[in-house]
Amino acid sequence: MTEGNPNGPMQIDVDLVRQLAELLDTTQLTEIEVEDKDRKIRVARKAAPVAAPVQYAPAPAAAPLAAAPAAGSPPAEAGALAPTVSADAVKSPMVGTAYLSAEPGAKAFAAVGQKVAAGDTLLIVEAMKVMNPILAPTAGTVMHVLVENGQPVEFDQPLIVVA
Repeated sequence: MTEGNPNGPMQIDVDLVRQLAELLDTTQLTEIEVEDKDRKIRVARKAAPVAAPVQYAPAPAAAPLAAAPAAGSPPAEAGALAPTVSADAVKSPMVGTAYLSAEPGAKAFAAVGQKVAAGDTLLIVEAMKVMNPILAPTAGTVMHVLVENGQPVEFDQPLIVVA
């Protein structure tokens, strides 16, 4: 292929291509490109297949809906699963790991029965080494914490109920 190249066919530096491929392996990158005067080399590979997301079995269709707790009844224990997922549940915006506190042994951002204001941090979802605060969409009381500290979570998974 000599079009646009007055010096004839492009000379490929096989050793450079091998070095770039090794660099892809060691850095876990999927693509690298280098350029000098008249030469541009791009080495790319397909990303490794990602494991299929965990599929949760749907709740039995005949399961009765739980009644709302009486006004005088205490809220559910922290970490206890709610009998049904409420429309008030704050859902995970990403796949990651849920953390209920800023560091091990620290006080939880939000506990069952605690009043929260809109914008308060309820928990953190860590994804790709980035800590993403999950904020209360509205003011209310934490009714249920649906995840445990350090638990992997899926996209759109209910995390916490604020009502």
